Amino acid sequence: MALVGVHGYGARHLDNLRRLEDCQLARLVAVADPRPPADGTLDSSVQVFGTLDELLAAGTAPDVVILATPIQTHAPLALAAIAAGADVYVEKPPMASLAQFEEVLAAAQETGKLVQVGFQSLGSDALPEIADLVESGALGRIRGIGATGAWLRSAAYFKRSRWAGRRSLDGTDVVDGVATNALAHAVATGLRIAGAAGVDDVGSVETDLYRAHNTESDDTSVIRVRTSAGRVLMCALTLCAAEQSPPSVTVFGTLGKAEFFYTEDRLVLETAQGTSTRTFGRTDLLENLLAARAAGNGTGDGGADNNLARLLSPLSAAGAYMTVLEAVRTAEPPREIPADNIVWEGEGDDAHPVVAGIEAALQRAVLSQSTFAELGLPWARPEPANPVLAVDGRPVAWLQDGSRITPTSSPRPYLHPVTTLAGTVVTDHLPADHVWHLGAGVAIQDVAGVNFWGGRTYTRRAGGYVWQDDHGHIEITDTAESPGALDQALRWIGPDGTAVLSERRHWRYDAVGPSVWKLSMDFELSPAGPEPVALGSPGSNGRENGGYGGFFWRLPPTSGARVRTASAEGEDAVHGTVAPWLAWSGVFGTVGRPGHGKEATLVFLASPQAPDPWFVRLSGYPGVGLSLAWHEPLLATRDNPVRRTVTVLVADGILSTTDIAQLTESLGETT
Repeated sequence: MALVGVHGYGARHLDNLRRLEDCQLARLVAVADPRPPADGTLDSSVQVFGTLDELLAAGTAPDVVILATPIQTHAPLALAAIAAGADVYVEKPPMASLAQFEEVLAAAQETGKLVQVGFQSLGSDALPEIADLVESGALGRIRGIGATGAWLRSAAYFKRSRWAGRRSLDGTDVVDGVATNALAHAVATGLRIAGAAGVDDVGSVETDLYRAHNTESDDTSVIRVRTSAGRVLMCALTLCAAEQSPPSVTVFGTLGKAEFFYTEDRLVLETAQGTSTRTFGRTDLLENLLAARAAGNGTGDGGADNNLARLLSPLSAAGAYMTVLEAVRTAEPPREIPADNIVWEGEGDDAHPVVAGIEAALQRAVLSQSTFAELGLPWARPEPANPVLAVDGRPVAWLQDGSRITPTSSPRPYLHPVTTLAGTVVTDHLPADHVWHLGAGVAIQDVAGVNFWGGRTYTRRAGGYVWQDDHGHIEITDTAESPGALDQALRWIGPDGTAVLSERRHWRYDAVGPSVWKLSMDFELSPAGPEPVALGSPGSNGRENGGYGGFFWRLPPTSGARVRTASAEGEDAVHGTVAPWLAWSGVFGTVGRPGHGKEATLVFLASPQAPDPWFVRLSGYPGVGLSLAWHEPLLATRDNPVRRTVTVLVADGILSTTDIAQLTESLGETT
């Protein structure tokens, strides 16, 4: 063995080499490093050189060269070692570009040399178990895979070397970053579990990169990978957490989920049968390389068929990872997170940034399969401009077409954010508790058996919620804007591509006073074909008090929330009742951040077309809706389409019952 790079992670290799020598599996004959190791670190028989070139030129002929060197040196050093007839163990990431990867891989395949990549997590015995869970159907249909990592790194971390935190150095690619170095194992492990090894296994890669540190590279990012087989891997990673926690890769299935804490080789399995935890062993990747050599697997990057001695992390299986790295390398430089969204903790070199709410943002990104930008986080880069509803020249609502919503959340158009005239946000979307809740709009869980609400479907047969392949989507086919109005034509399309409903939706908005504006939504649902269409709900399918579906408004977290009608107050008293109006008031904004919360009131006015019950949630999550099918399905026909008009008064401050009565009377909304 020859080790190139004896400091940093190279010191771990020295410890491992001593273990292998004690087992008589290997012998360290030489090291190369511009900074020689401290006296007494090595046995006197080990030769010391400044560079790998010097080591090889001296006539030393190692069987294996270990590269624990800066990222930008991996490719040239690997090529030199291969040319000298050695097998190679290279630390992650294997190379700094896809072109370098392809060059080194071609050299290894041409010479028959083995190249093992130091993704240690790929040696875990848990991975075959996870593969079996996926292939056997024990987790049901796989809905997605998420890789999350919340670490913290201090200023000193980026001062440890010239290349740390750099995208390039002296014109040479480095591609340091949270996904390409610090938490690269999360990405590599997620890709392995997703079944993506080679370049051709990756269909697309989307990056959303940010930084809080004063660096070139990203330290807080989301990467969305779609495999050629149709699976989605969401990688949500940060080095700016308040506390460091074990990173993990989670497989989300329709029958359960499996979360793999790869640094601990610990697998947590959750199914209907309960929760179980197992800790697995791990094969040392250098030892694995020696076993592959001993078995004669020298026909080109571990190409032999001896499964007992095959490479567990061969360079040929790093193509998918290198495709991700290439997307990061060629992406726009990471966006700097504004200072007012960061709190610095510690002093001097121990100081580290904490991005406000980052742990919750990572969770939302993975669960909703959305980028930070799509979540609309205050520090994220702006999304492409959407139609804006403006009152007296002030934007108060943004129309989202919903086209990038994950299929199991029933993609559909909605308004978000909606704000008061003073700018307080009063809607939420893609929340972690129900990622299919989307601002203000129309959603129905059972439209002739198609789920246009998102998430699991409540069925009478199951007596509960189950994941089904029944999700539809709603698309806008026409939009017409005029002052104070937005008119839309929409199609409700089932999972087989067949249109189920046609909809006409009319938004109206104008000022009511200096601190109140009015939003009205009139929607009409007609069958897309000649036959009537039944509109149902969990309530109409057997769930008591669960008749939601129709107009729905998801609110953000509200402290001191108060929900009431003219005659009742509180969630239990209001839920399921029929009343002319329902008011929600409280302090909207970021909980625990002084100065960020603002008082506001929403007054929802009932539809004049029918006495639909109010659907209210406060304790579990904040949401208000008017239910089309509380107990029984509602039939939409060509001659008798379902039509509802809902009006919402959006007010700054707390409105009293008297204030609400005066407002509704002045608008002619009293009944």
